[in-house]
Amino acid sequence: MKKYINKLFVICTLLFLGVSCENDAILTSLKEVNFSGPIEASSNTIVISTENENLSVLTLSWPAVTFPVNAPVTYALEFDIPADAVGATAWSKAVRVEVGVDVLSKAFSGSDLNKMAIKLGLPVDVAGKIVVRVESTLDRKIHSNPIELNVTPFAKKVVFGAIYMPGSYQGWNEKTAAELKAIDSGIYQGYVTFPETQGLGFKFMNERSWSQFYGADANGNIVNGSDTDFQIAKAGSYQMTVNLNTAKWSSIPYAWGIVGDGTHAPTSDDANYGWNHSVPMNYDHVNKVWKITANLLPGNVKFRLNNAWTINYGPKNNNEGKAYLDDSGAHYISEAGIYEITFSIQEKDATTGLYPATATYKITKI
Repeated sequence: MKKYINKLFVICTLLFLGVSCENDAILTSLKEVNFSGPIEASSNTIVISTENENLSVLTLSWPAVTFPVNAPVTYALEFDIPADAVGATAWSKAVRVEVGVDVLSKAFSGSDLNKMAIKLGLPVDVAGKIVVRVESTLDRKIHSNPIELNVTPFAKKVVFGAIYMPGSYQGWNEKTAAELKAIDSGIYQGYVTFPETQGLGFKFMNERSWSQFYGADANGNIVNGSDTDFQIAKAGSYQMTVNLNTAKWSSIPYAWGIVGDGTHAPTSDDANYGWNHSVPMNYDHVNKVWKITANLLPGNVKFRLNNAWTINYGPKNNNEGKAYLDDSGAHYISEAGIYEITFSIQEKDATTGLYPATATYKITKI
């Protein structure tokens, strides 16, 4: 009997030691981790204006956080006003900026910081205070001590007016040519889709009349009365910018699109293909809406800009016809079939450069 008691004692001892070792491992992985130093700012007082809105006005840097596990660390920045950075709900209203893996600095242009300040509620043309902290993430989140910035945001002057862009994409009809709205004195911007089945030429005009128009010179610059067409590189949707002050124009690919598991079945290479690849919509410049006719599957559909998640809108339900900026919701397609989809969104706020909180849409089975 004594032999069996001794064996039982040994077994219990080994079990105790095993549990104790396991707990030691857990405690080791949760040992205290902190930032080894403060955040450093290139300047703690920034006055933003038209002169520096396109320049770098602030660079934040911080020391690396060393976790017990040797693995990549993800960093983000959180911006808030001092009053919202204390108490039980501290930092819950913060504006978050993802920085990246093992990245230890982030620069901000005047325009980016201006949007941040106005989004946090700072009045324009008045110095206000912002606090910022760094968040590091591995197996848990570690936050730095915050630092304070004095920021004076500004409001862009709202300008009015428009020019027009007839072209082969719409049959050269001056009455239905795309409108490019003034975004600054002598500078105009708008959206155009060049279909695959039509040409790539276009011109500009101040009024909806061929009595006055702009064409291209030998270098593609803007010349009053030139019969030579401007040419876009290839079919697709673009944001067009025209600067009559410098006689230059430019274009960048720009398209809202639908995304989600309702847009495409999984592939052998990508089980989330529908969520990883937007289907671009075309811009209806007459009705100022984005449109597409698509074959959809049972699943979810939402909207995002330029095939990226940076700017995206999700509906909260199927009934409201409204989509919300950065919302996790989606419109659910219950029945496979061909659908006509329209998406309508206001321009970014002229004074802040921020996208609107909501957009409207319609999804109809045909």
